[in-house]
Amino acid sequence: MSDLGIMVLLVASLFLILGSGVWIGLTLSGVAWIGMQLFSSRPAGDAMAVTIWGSASSWTLTALPLFVWMGEILFRTRLSQDMFRGLAPWMQRLPGRLLHVNVVGCAIFAAVSGSSAATCATIGRMSLPELAKRGYPDGLAIGSLAGAGTLGLLIPPSIIMIVYGVSAEVSIAQLFIAGVFPGLLLALLFSGWIALWALRNPRLVPPADPAMSLGAKLRESRHLIPVLLLIAAVLGSIYAGVATATEAAAIGVLGALVISALQGTLTWQTFTQSLLGGTRLYCMIALILAGAAFLTLSMGYIGLPRHLAEWIGGLGLSQAQLLLALMLFYILLGCFLDGISIVVLTMGVILPTIQKAGIDPLWFGIFVVLVVEMAQITPPVGFNLFVLQGMTRREIGWIARVTLPFFFLMAAAVALIYVFPQIVTFLPAQMRP
Repeated sequence: MSDLGIMVLLVASLFLILGSGVWIGLTLSGVAWIGMQLFSSRPAGDAMAVTIWGSASSWTLTALPLFVWMGEILFRTRLSQDMFRGLAPWMQRLPGRLLHVNVVGCAIFAAVSGSSAATCATIGRMSLPELAKRGYPDGLAIGSLAGAGTLGLLIPPSIIMIVYGVSAEVSIAQLFIAGVFPGLLLALLFSGWIALWALRNPRLVPPADPAMSLGAKLRESRHLIPVLLLIAAVLGSIYAGVATATEAAAIGVLGALVISALQGTLTWQTFTQSLLGGTRLYCMIALILAGAAFLTLSMGYIGLPRHLAEWIGGLGLSQAQLLLALMLFYILLGCFLDGISIVVLTMGVILPTIQKAGIDPLWFGIFVVLVVEMAQITPPVGFNLFVLQGMTRREIGWIARVTLPFFFLMAAAVALIYVFPQIVTFLPAQMRP
């Protein structure tokens, strides 16, 4: 059978098994088994056992459950309410006023939570009722939260960066530091759009809260101290070179437990809920990663990645054309799959292609995260849209519509990191010996 025939058969098998309701991780393993059994000489059972064991026992992956657990602990604290109290006084004089709390709050919480959905849910639980009470337009309040919630994927520590680093064999610490400037760039673009909208529609912006003295603002800012100390402990230990990503994750869990205890929210019930929530999420991710590792091995034995890379190389596409095609491809996949599944499903095939095109895998990791962020707010399977639908009871089509400007701002960020790759590569270059 030709390469095209094999690919069509495997893709059809993938969607057929997915459509029957089988878990994504098991689906990937099933497709890999079909490919290896039919089109290679190596016994599929032996390969499956060795690959899944190797994937599940990877030391690099140990940072993932710890960061997931840290986010689960913080989700059950008063951190979001404290952040609103600390940020609100400083936002009153900006065009758009408290709408900027969504962006700044998501950027700060993203630095202690690697999940887009957790960032969106935690900040939204605090900000949406407050903004509605003050009379801010629902469309921009919800749209800005959906867009800014995606910063949970880009600003380190990021679960999807760990997944990409493991899949692509790229340093996770390097990926973390590479995401800092793009994350800040995206936050500035979001805030800039809110300010521009407010300047064009001043009558739709509610009046400012009563003015506060500088001393009063500083006193309110004390509520930000716990989260800022946690960010400094987790990211500072990585960037200073005194801790690996896994060790920093352990520091983060300890810090989250201390914050929860000091706030009085650490009970046996919240502890067990956070532990079980983190375990469930990690087990789902680990199963997907194990299935993807077996699929990658299977594709390697069949030779599809090499043949696909050669075929794309023969098309004579420039780097810009290739990246544009990949961006559209990932956005299309995002309409049907979650971000982690997208990354692990495609890396085995895409990496040889981008390496052949001379694209830096570190830079490409940030590109992928940005594009997957865009997929988080595209229907019908945009996770942030589902989170907001559950919180607001609004139609998912309406939520997608008010989020559209932030989708285009993400596309602008992708263009900026292509034109100015130093936005991604500058900080990692400073870390290298």
